Amino acid sequence: MKKTIVKLYWAWQFDKEEKWLNECSAKGLHLCDVGVFRYTFEEGTPGAYSHKLELLENWPTHPESVAYIRFLEDTGVEMVGSILRWVYFRKKTVDGPFDLFSDLDSRIKHLNRIIFLFLPIMFLEFSAGLSNLLMHNSSNRFVGVLALSVGCLLAYGSYVIHKKKQKLKKERMIYE
Repeated sequence: MKKTIVKLYWAWQFDKEEKWLNECSAKGLHLCDVGVFRYTFEEGTPGAYSHKLELLENWPTHPESVAYIRFLEDTGVEMVGSILRWVYFRKKTVDGPFDLFSDLDSRIKHLNRIIFLFLPIMFLEFSAGLSNLLMHNSSNRFVGVLALSVGCLLAYGSYVIHKKKQKLKKERMIYE
């Protein structure tokens, strides 16, 4: 039997989203499809799968991404679905531990991809917000405030990811 859950996670909360997906799996709900704010699960053996998310460098249909996904599939990883460049993976827990990033540098590189996803959108939102606020039309002011709010939200997300990255860099320095 399938069950659909609507839930909101921001891109900078991907680790919390992974944790939630793995908690669902522990209860016997295994992710089988994703959409924007939508997760479809199929019931099964509790704890049968581990789930991971990754923001790919390219779209999932790009030849480099296709080769990477095929490589993961050869190791027993299954791609459940994607939203833009975010890809949802799962692996049977009986096949051993599941980690997409083998070292701290690859984790830092992944966090950089997330930050660089936000930067151009954040710049556009701040620019649009300021230009609309400078107009003398009340509807433009509403759009301006909305755009600035989105820009601030993305700035907050960038800060959260930056702090995670700094923590990993400190950890890397300990091991060097």
